[in-house]
Amino acid sequence: MMRTNPKSNLFIGALLVVILFIIYVYFKPNITGFSLCDPSSDQGVKSIEETTIKYDNCPKKDSWSIGDLTIPSGNYAQPSTMKGRTDVNSVTNWNAPLVWEGTFDPAVIDAIYIKKNPRIAVLVFAVGKYTSFIKGFVESGEKHFFVGFRVTYYIFTDNKKEVPQVKLGPGRNISILSVPSAQHWQEVVLGRMKWATFAIEKQIRNEADYLFMMDIDSVFHGRFGAESLSQLTAVLHRGYYKTTHRDSFPYERRSKSKAYIPAGEGDYYYTAAVWGGYLEDMYRLVKYCFEQSKEDDKNNIQAVWQEESHLNRFLFYNKPTKVLSPEYLWSDYDAVSADIKVVRISQLVKDYTKVRPNGGN
Repeated sequence: MMRTNPKSNLFIGALLVVILFIIYVYFKPNITGFSLCDPSSDQGVKSIEETTIKYDNCPKKDSWSIGDLTIPSGNYAQPSTMKGRTDVNSVTNWNAPLVWEGTFDPAVIDAIYIKKNPRIAVLVFAVGKYTSFIKGFVESGEKHFFVGFRVTYYIFTDNKKEVPQVKLGPGRNISILSVPSAQHWQEVVLGRMKWATFAIEKQIRNEADYLFMMDIDSVFHGRFGAESLSQLTAVLHRGYYKTTHRDSFPYERRSKSKAYIPAGEGDYYYTAAVWGGYLEDMYRLVKYCFEQSKEDDKNNIQAVWQEESHLNRFLFYNKPTKVLSPEYLWSDYDAVSADIKVVRISQLVKDYTKVRPNGGN
């Protein structure tokens, strides 16, 4: 019987390893793998809400990044670990900031962010008679909204001639985008996500770093600034932020809808009249609401509160990185609660039969 030499076997094994390594280096196959920085590469992800993807350590695909949050030297008030708001909660149970008056120092926040010189986009829709709200929104925004920052108001309208001339500060602009007229107010609501998606893809993506979706029938009354900036920022709805049990939130409860949230689930109820975040994160969320609404339409169902329902489902499964108190969207219909120290922006009282298409039907 022929005997093998152990040393010879080791030599042959090492030689095979070297040969395989050379083959790999020179003839390396094209391997596509999943990347947390590029979720589109994962062919197994079926829907947005089935996965939560973190982009914090990923290389930025756009030209601007927040970088290190540094601050120039200056005489700022010393923060306290023992004093602060005791009447409200200022952090969520997933450890995201919940912002109220008294939980931040405006001078410090502005000093950190203004040196980065971010471009802030505000998307508003003024279709039909809603053009009458443009002047008040923009004029008040010039007094209170990101004062000293670069801001562009993107006004979607079916009547450019009705957009008034408003005096703007340095670095601040208005961009008018044409959209079709509507016969019913639901068409305007459902169309917002569609036209916003297209506008971001074709234009806004190259012109902004942060993006806010807002309702035009609102007026700013107080500071609305850099304390609101984060990857994805949501605002508590004024009607459900105190003691309302989540089973009483106006979530979409019909399982047929893509906005469905089962009973016994949910965090907060967020308004769709103000929300914002990084441009690309907002693009994904706006597009998500648009596509989910289309799926509902195919199934002959409309979510109970249109894009607000889809927004709340998304934010339940993909937690916002910052939550703003109802200071950041109150309503002139309601008395101001004692815990609301500052009303920063508020929705106006209006006769819907006069401002909505077709008398509000």
